[in-house]
Amino acid sequence: MKRLRLTDLDYGGTGHILKNVIPGEYISQGGMSFKRPGQRSHDVGCACSSCDGNGRHVHADDSEVFILLQGKARMEIDGNTHDMVAGDVIVCEPGEEHHLVADETDPCVNLWLHASDSRHEDQNPA
Repeated sequence: MKRLRLTDLDYGGTGHILKNVIPGEYISQGGMSFKRPGQRSHDVGCACSSCDGNGRHVHADDSEVFILLQGKARMEIDGNTHDMVAGDVIVCEPGEEHHLVADETDPCVNLWLHASDSRHEDQNPA
């Protein structure tokens, strides 16, 4: 796990904003999430390819970055809890089990991102 603040991201204005934090030439996946109070990402029943359906979520071969844009949350990584506020950046390394849990009274809005050496499929020339 790496913990940063948005102000720590120094990318020199070329490439993607996380190029000095995670490997990969391009941001290749990601999205923005509006969490409900107390909502836990990738919880029991999640059917994504990195989940086992029982609440375990791990990426075998790439990092995932969470950027808190608003509110508060806690990041659970391998059983340890890390409090987050707006402006925090957490990098979950390959092999780390991770979940973002929104605060009950000030739920979060966050970005989640992955990088690779290939562009997102929608960005490939036709």
